[in-house]
Amino acid sequence: MAKRVRRPLETIGWREWVTLPELGIPAVKVKVDTGARSSALHAWNVARFKRDGADWVRFQVHPIIDDDTTTVTCEAPLLGMKWVRSSSGKKTFRPVIHTTFLIGSHRYSIDLTLVRRDLMGFRMLLGRQALRRRFLVNSGRSFVQSARDPARAGTGDVDRDSDSDHAATAPESASAPDRTPALASENRP
Repeated sequence: MAKRVRRPLETIGWREWVTLPELGIPAVKVKVDTGARSSALHAWNVARFKRDGADWVRFQVHPIIDDDTTTVTCEAPLLGMKWVRSSSGKKTFRPVIHTTFLIGSHRYSIDLTLVRRDLMGFRMLLGRQALRRRFLVNSGRSFVQSARDPARAGTGDVDRDSDSDHAATAPESASAPDRTPALASENRP
């Protein structure tokens, strides 16, 4: 039997710029959070509605930190509702949508929970489910796959002069998929 060849994982930094084209969001800075199971997008004025008999959600996003004037109104099919436990231990029942995101020159699908993140430092978290079998995280670097300039997010134009001149290199075994089971208490009511 032929041995299956795995493609190498892309390396990303602990923070990156991404584009959410289906939502009309040209750039949002994300925190790559290996401690979070699911991914989350800062959203407010969230409202459910029906379109052609299907559940949809309309919401607004301030994609840039400390900028309350830039607002993007988004609509997406509602995938469902999900209990999520925050890093503070608080459980919230959140809407979940499915969309795509661009990072560097790559396009991936993602499930996002919608939650108010007014007081958080990043408008979006990229959790383990979005990272698994796609990325290797270099926690000592930023903007490995994206430019520091948000106007270039999702263009494939990469800022090679990231946070560290001493980039850590991972051993080849680090590209193996994460086989750590999720905690039984994660995302349960």
